[in-house]
Amino acid sequence: MYTASWRDVVRPGLFGASPDPRDKPYRLVIRIALVVFRLFRFRFDVRGSEHVPASGGAIICSNHVSYFDFTFLGLGALPRHRLVRFMAKAAVFNHRFSGPFMRAMRHIPVDRKAGSSAFEAAVRALKDGEVVGIFPEATISTSFTVKDLKAGVARMAIDAGVPIIPAAVWGGHRVATRNHKVEWRRGVPVTVVLGEPITPGPGEQIPALLGRTRTAMEALLDEAQRSYPDQPAGADDRWWQPAHLGGTAPTPAEAAAGDTLRATGRGASATKRSPGGRVARLLRRR
Repeated sequence: MYTASWRDVVRPGLFGASPDPRDKPYRLVIRIALVVFRLFRFRFDVRGSEHVPASGGAIICSNHVSYFDFTFLGLGALPRHRLVRFMAKAAVFNHRFSGPFMRAMRHIPVDRKAGSSAFEAAVRALKDGEVVGIFPEATISTSFTVKDLKAGVARMAIDAGVPIIPAAVWGGHRVATRNHKVEWRRGVPVTVVLGEPITPGPGEQIPALLGRTRTAMEALLDEAQRSYPDQPAGADDRWWQPAHLGGTAPTPAEAAAGDTLRATGRGASATKRSPGGRVARLLRRR
């Protein structure tokens, strides 16, 4: 396990011998993140960094369980001195505080009403040799399993001619995730696993590439979950475990029902009234 140290925060060679001057804001943000990681004593288990190419475009494609996944996932590319350009909701870029930072770090805004512009920007970045980070489930998975993936990740890889690096993050949801209060606990383990690159085959179609990507992500997430060093402290602490591992998180079907309710505008109150929501709450009380 790796715990960020104060020496890491100020280490001169953290970003390689000749970092791009344009990325000074991004490097500053990473050093600030390391300070936060140190203060909260996150314990990181990062595996598979060698799969991130030292140069050239690539897509890091990960599951999504917490609000901080992008900060954790970036650690997987740091040993290769790569900075990841994440695709994020346009609203984050429009915020008066986060917007300037997101633009300075050259992340990619995604406007769901005009998704083609984000797609084109991501493909350009990939062709320019950038590493682009994508959470293809689009939203946090409340079942803590891999949801259906949006096809855009496979289209980008094919159009840009770059590999997909499947990934899994696990543990950050114990601090901050959807439908749960933020708990600023210290010493939480966070696992980041990156798998072998998946290269689009000659003439490979989007569904086939997407299927291979999801299978790899599911295997990596299962590895991260089963090797995670902490276990629930008791019956009331099983909420952060998926149902198939004995936890009280919603099943994939219950989570999908909740997503549908939110998409139709009925929101969290409707989720609480739904059969799936009632089942999940009853399970948590056991």
